[in-house]
Amino acid sequence: MKSIILSEQNSIVNHYLAELRDKTIQKDAMRFRKNMERIATFISMEISKTLNYSQIDVNTPLGIAQCQTIDDNIVIASIMRAGLTLHNGILNVFDKAESAFIAAYRKYGNNNKFIIQVEYISKPSIENKVLILADCMVATGSSLLLAYNKLTEDEEPSHTHLIVPIISEAALNYLSKQLPHKRVTIWIGAVDQELTNKAYIVPGLGDAGDLAYGVKE
Repeated sequence: MKSIILSEQNSIVNHYLAELRDKTIQKDAMRFRKNMERIATFISMEISKTLNYSQIDVNTPLGIAQCQTIDDNIVIASIMRAGLTLHNGILNVFDKAESAFIAAYRKYGNNNKFIIQVEYISKPSIENKVLILADCMVATGSSLLLAYNKLTEDEEPSHTHLIVPIISEAALNYLSKQLPHKRVTIWIGAVDQELTNKAYIVPGLGDAGDLAYGVKE
């Protein structure tokens, strides 16, 4: 697995992340959603540079232009509900892509221990297609890995791109060990060092789903 960390370079993504983390600015749910969408759009533009293209002739009103178009078929998958903020940002770039959706969440038991529960998955075929899987916050890596395994258990994408605005260092290490030889690239906004005993990222930004769509019961 290859990892690309955008906070290690000068990028507008750093500005978006600052606003996402700011407890005053993030009270504006619309701006929170928009900043997530912007990050996804920026990363998607970077992903576009890795794809395969063919040259075609396009008839203009005054002649013929030689242009390049994408050869790859793309499937965008997001982990609900927070991941939906990223989905439209990816679609802004890859407007002909197909879409997949996964409902995964923490199911808590005794002593604050939890398992990752997947209750819903809807997807087209991903065989030999480019899969783009997005999740806003990755604390342990378990839900993202489970989503990836569910999507790929019967079919093999040509390459998978993971879009993650904020990830813990522990989760990044975990995913690197679980996906060492896979054709996977993870695009990260920032890596946070601390993970609490309840598996919350610090400094993080809070609950991305609640900030985007309202506090759940």
